[in-house]
Amino acid sequence: MTPRPAHALFQQDWPEGEFRFFQLGFLVDDLVGAAEHWSRVFGVGPFHVMPVVDQHAVYRGASATMTLQIAVAQAGPVQIELLRQHCDRPSIYREWRRGRVSGLHQLCTVTPDYDGKKAHYLDLGYELACESLGGSFRVAYFDTSADFGFYTEVVERTPKFLTQLTNVARTCETWDGTDPVRILTRDGYRTPEARPAE
Repeated sequence: MTPRPAHALFQQDWPEGEFRFFQLGFLVDDLVGAAEHWSRVFGVGPFHVMPVVDQHAVYRGASATMTLQIAVAQAGPVQIELLRQHCDRPSIYREWRRGRVSGLHQLCTVTPDYDGKKAHYLDLGYELACESLGGSFRVAYFDTSADFGFYTEVVERTPKFLTQLTNVARTCETWDGTDPVRILTRDGYRTPEARPAE
């Protein structure tokens, strides 16, 4: 068995088979610094830092584009997502940050019945605050912040997305503590200290 980092947040046996995906998403100002801190304090890693992207969405009924970057790691059945918005445009991330430094932004789940799950939250009276329809899967954020202090994110289950989740989970399952923050590149990854060749 691969040795785990000392004091890892998740210390039980790793889930077997098709475990149910569940994510906690946190807004941060320093993505790499936050990932390093999570790894050092909780033994969660390695964090996979994705490239900066423009996310096109409908935000509060209007078309919007948000420039975002995320880092993800798996801790047993729970994925930890760290998110940073790189622009000042209106978004569910900016509105949630009012008066907050950082913290839990969303609870997320993946569903095979995206439309049914959306209807469920709408029927309960929660506003669809933001929806992204681009890419290979749909994502909806419901404003549950008044009741719970965070948004509820619903992600459409697609084979491509499940493959991405599985790859991250398996890397974290066998992680030995080396390279806790991995900035993804076309050829694999680099660490924050390593700079691309000129």
